[in-house]
Amino acid sequence: MTRISAPRRTASLSAQLVDSLRSHIESGGWPVGTRIPPEQALVEELGVGRSTLREAIGALVHLGLLEPRAGDGTYVRSSSELQSVLVRRAGSAQRDNVLELRTVLEEYASGAAALRRDEDQLRQLRELLADADAACAGDDPAAAVTVDALFHRAVVRASGNDLLVEVYDHLGTALTSSLGGLAWDAAQVEEHAGLHRRLVDAIEARDEGGARTAAAAIVQLTRDHGTDATDATDTTDTTDATDTPGVTEDR
Repeated sequence: MTRISAPRRTASLSAQLVDSLRSHIESGGWPVGTRIPPEQALVEELGVGRSTLREAIGALVHLGLLEPRAGDGTYVRSSSELQSVLVRRAGSAQRDNVLELRTVLEEYASGAAALRRDEDQLRQLRELLADADAACAGDDPAAAVTVDALFHRAVVRASGNDLLVEVYDHLGTALTSSLGGLAWDAAQVEEHAGLHRRLVDAIEARDEGGARTAAAAIVQLTRDHGTDATDATDTTDTTDATDTPGVTEDR
């Protein structure tokens, strides 16, 4: 019968280096998107051999924290293993599935925020509402999407659930990107803003049910709008170029 190998009493040097580099990345020592120092510089700074360093770097690449780019070095891809896994999975999921996940997270978080928020958090939500109104009034879609993402993260943080905050922060880009790239007319913008005001009003009133309802309605509006936009795109794609608005042809 084959015996199970007993674990080593002391972690290998490469394992210790993995933990050290991972902590450095998680703390922001190497921000996401930046290129890490070249191999020789790290060997000299850390006092380890090239093979040990390469083994540790390879492990971090496997974990999704680092990304090698041919001829351009190695870049920080993610600040945590959880973020890497969740973002990669969400990025490959269907849009409706992402929106359903967003509904689950935001509906619960909004209800919890209504019960647990403090005055500073409520004040921040009101300020973000004003920022969103300003972005829409200034006809700045990119700023509006950015403020919307900050708003929903603030709601989740007000829930007081640290694990939920961490998961949502890691998935934030994938969950809020559904708002980007879509043209919203004035009526849709006003409806979207009105639902956000309803959400904050419910959180202020500590109305758990009202907050959950408003949060679900926000995501549903996004889903409906995305479906309408997709249908319109499909129709346009099957239309002859001469029938495209703004394009004319001499007869």
